[in-house]
Amino acid sequence: MEGEGTGLRVVTTEAAADDGSPARQALIGDYRPAPGVYDEMVDAQGRVRGHWSPLVDRLAAEPAEALAQRFAAADRYLKDSGVFYRVYDDPAAGERPWPLAHVPLLISPEDWAAIEAGAIQRARLMEAILADAYSGGEKLAGLGFPAALMAGSPDFLRPLVQAGPPPRQLYLYAIDLGRSPTGQWWVLSDRTQAPSGAGYALENRIALSRALSDVLGAFDVHRLASFFDAQRVELASHREVGDAGVCLLTPGPLNETSFEHAYLARYLGFRLVEGMDLMVLGGEVYLRTVNGLHKVRVLMRRIDGDFADPLELNARSRLGIPGLARAARRRSVTLANALGSGLAESRALLGFLPGLARNLLGEELMLPHLPTLWCGEPAVRDAVLARLDAYVIAPAFSRTSSGIPPGGPWVVSEMDDASRAKLSDAIARRGVDFVAQEVATLSTTPVWDNGQLEPHPFNVRVFVAATADGYVVMPGGFALIGKSQDLRAVSMQRGARSADVWVLANGPVAQTTLIPGETQIIVRRDPGVLPSRAADNLFWLARYTERAEATLRLVRALAARVSAKRSPGAADLAGIGELLFRWGATDVLYPAGEAEQAAETALRNTDLPGAVPSLIAAARQAGLGVRERFPPDAWRALEDLHAFVHAPPSLEATDVAVFDRANQALRTIAAVTGYQLETMNRVVGWRFLKLGFRIERALATCRFVRQFARRDGGSREEMDLLLELDDCQLTYRSRYPFGAAFAPVVDLVLIDESNPRSLAFQMARLKEHMLALPLLPPSGRSSPAVAVADRLYETVVAWDPALIQPDDILGIENGLMHLSDEITFSFFRGRERLVAGETP
Repeated sequence: MEGEGTGLRVVTTEAAADDGSPARQALIGDYRPAPGVYDEMVDAQGRVRGHWSPLVDRLAAEPAEALAQRFAAADRYLKDSGVFYRVYDDPAAGERPWPLAHVPLLISPEDWAAIEAGAIQRARLMEAILADAYSGGEKLAGLGFPAALMAGSPDFLRPLVQAGPPPRQLYLYAIDLGRSPTGQWWVLSDRTQAPSGAGYALENRIALSRALSDVLGAFDVHRLASFFDAQRVELASHREVGDAGVCLLTPGPLNETSFEHAYLARYLGFRLVEGMDLMVLGGEVYLRTVNGLHKVRVLMRRIDGDFADPLELNARSRLGIPGLARAARRRSVTLANALGSGLAESRALLGFLPGLARNLLGEELMLPHLPTLWCGEPAVRDAVLARLDAYVIAPAFSRTSSGIPPGGPWVVSEMDDASRAKLSDAIARRGVDFVAQEVATLSTTPVWDNGQLEPHPFNVRVFVAATADGYVVMPGGFALIGKSQDLRAVSMQRGARSADVWVLANGPVAQTTLIPGETQIIVRRDPGVLPSRAADNLFWLARYTERAEATLRLVRALAARVSAKRSPGAADLAGIGELLFRWGATDVLYPAGEAEQAAETALRNTDLPGAVPSLIAAARQAGLGVRERFPPDAWRALEDLHAFVHAPPSLEATDVAVFDRANQALRTIAAVTGYQLETMNRVVGWRFLKLGFRIERALATCRFVRQFARRDGGSREEMDLLLELDDCQLTYRSRYPFGAAFAPVVDLVLIDESNPRSLAFQMARLKEHMLALPLLPPSGRSSPAVAVADRLYETVVAWDPALIQPDDILGIENGLMHLSDEITFSFFRGRERLVAGETP
C-alpha cells in the first residue's frame, strides 16, 4: 500500500501511568507519548480521552487471555477469507497474511466533521485543477501556476488534453492524514490516481466485528455500506442497456493489492478484468468473452494512467488496452478515475494549494498540509540548499525521474556526508524534481502488544466518492500503524499493520447494507458473461493439474519398483524413465540403474518445465487469474499442494521417501479436483475447467498405452503398470483372473466407457461439454471444436481392442491437440477477428 513519503518522524515514547481502576491500569501499563507527540488515546498527562474511555473500560474488563482469543478469531477470519497483500521488495515472500492491528482507531464526531468538510473541499479543488489542466490550462496559467510543475510531471498525459469541458476526473479520491503535535489534522498526501485501501478497510471492519461484535454494538459507530452503495450507484448510472456492466480494471494477480480488486468487484457487483480482456474497436471499448464481444461503458481503473494505453502512452506497458486514450477522448467509456488524474498527486502541488483554493473555489483551504517548498523555482531552491539539514527532501512527483538518487524521502540530518553531497548536487542540477518539507512528529494510537496497549505512529486514509449530488466521504478509513517509531515504516511494504477506523456518532446510526431486502431480490440463474481470459485460465489450470497428476503417478510407480528391487533392465522401469524424459520431467534419460535419481528429479526439480513443482506452479499461476471464481476450499488445497511440492525435503531422498511424497501430493490433488467437482456451479466456467481436465487425462492415457501396451514383445509387468497408472487393477482382476493380456487391458483402458479413467469416457465427457458451450457470433453456429470432439469419440468407441495399432492412438493424440487449438481459437483468442467486421 502507499504511505511513504510524508516527511514526518516519530519521537520515542516515555513511560507514565494513567489514573483509573487496576484493570485499566493493567491494560494501559506504561503508556504515554513523548513530549511533543499527540496521542489519540491519552492526553499529555496520561489521562484517557473522553471518547476513548468506554472502549478502554470494555477492553480492561476482560482478561488478557480472553482478548487474545477474540483477536485470534479476527486473524482466523482474515486467513480463511484469503485476505493478503504482496511485498514488491521481496519477491520470494509472495503473499503475506493481512496484518490486522486489533484495536480500532477512534475518531470523535467533532474531529470527523472537520475531516469530512475538508476532504470534500479538497476533492472539489483537485477536480477543478485537473479539469483545467486537461482543457488547456488557461485558468492555471492566469494564476501564475508554474508550467514546469505540470509539464515536468510524468503523470501529465498530453494525449488526454482536449478542447472544451473535460469529463469528470475524480470518481474516487483519498487523502492520507496525520496529526500535528497540537492535534491539528494534517494532509500528508493526496491520492488521485487509483486510491487503494477501501476494500481492505471494509475487511478490517468485518474482521473486527467478528472479534468485538458486542463492543461494536455498544458504540454508535458509522457504518461503511452507504459509501460503497453511493459509489456503485454513481458508476452504474453511466451504463447502457446490454453492456458488459461496470468493469474493474486490475493489473493482475501479482499486484500488491490484487486481493482488494477481486474483493471490491464481488462486493460491488462489478466485473473484474485485466487489460488483455479488453480491446478497442472503432473508438469503443469491448470485453472479450466466450460469447463474443460485449461493449464496456464504465471502467473502474486500478492501473496507473500511463500504463493504460501502450499505443499512445507507455509503449512498454503490458497491462493496458491499445486505443483506450482514443476511447477516453471520444467519451465512449467512463473512466474512474480519468486517465492523467495522477497529476494531482504531485508533492510539488502542495505549496500552491492554498492560493489555488482561494482563486478556483473562492474558499480558504480547510485542511492544512505539511509546509512544502518546491525546488523548481531558483530562489526557493537556493534557500533550501542553504538550510538543507533542516528539511526532509522528497521527490516532487509521484513517480521519480531518472537521475534522482534511489530511495527517499531523505531526512538530511541523518545522512552521511557522501550521500548528503550527492543529494545536494542533484537538487542544484535539477531542482524541479524535489520538494523540501519540514521535519515533524507523527501522532500515535494504541496497539495491542504482549497483553498491553502501546503507542505506535499511524496515518489514516480517508476516501471521497463522487455522486450525482456531490461528494460523499466514507465514514471510516484505512489506518496504517507503524511497526517501529520511524514514519518510513508506516507502509505495508515495510511491516506496518492496518486498523479499523471507528467514526463515532452523537446518536444511533442507520443500519445500511448492500444486500437487498427479500422483496427486492429477483430470482435469476444467468451467471453472466465469462471473459475469455478467465475461461483460458480455468482450462489451463485443469490441464496443468492433471498433467502433474500423471507425472506423480509415474514417479510413484517408479519409486515402488525401485523399492521392490526390480531388475535395472526391466522394461517397465525403462519405459517410465523414457516418458519422464520426453515429458520434460528429467533433464537426461537416466539409465535404469539410476531410476531413483530420475524419480527424485521429476519430483523436486524446479527448473524443468515438466517436473512436478513447475507444473503445480503453472497451475497456481493460472488459478491466480481466476481466484475470485475458484471455490475457497479448492484454492486452499491448491496452495497447500504448491507449498508441499516446493518445500525442502525433511528426510533423505530414498525410494520410500519419494514414494510417500508422491502419494501425499496425489491425495492433495484429489482434494483439489474433489472440491471443484462438489462446489463449482455447472456453468460455462466449470465446462472449460472440465474440458482442460478431460483433454489432459485423455492425452496421458494415450501415451501410457503407447508406451506400455505392445502387442508383440510387451511384458506382463508393463501391462500391470498400465493398469496401475490407469487406476483400474481391481476392475481388471475381477473380470480376468488369468492375468494381464493385451486385448482386455487395452479394452478396459481405452474403450470401456464404464471406466471413468478410460479414453472413451474422456471422449464422451468432452463431447458433452462441447455441446453445452455458447454458440459463436455472428453466425450462431457451434464451434468447429464440437465436430472434432464428436469425430474423436466415434473413432474411439468403434475400435476393436485386438486390432489397435500405435498409430491409431497417436492419431487420437493429434486430434486432442487439434481440439485444444480449436477451443483456444473459438473462445480464448482470435475471436475478435471473426466478429470485427460486425462491430461498428
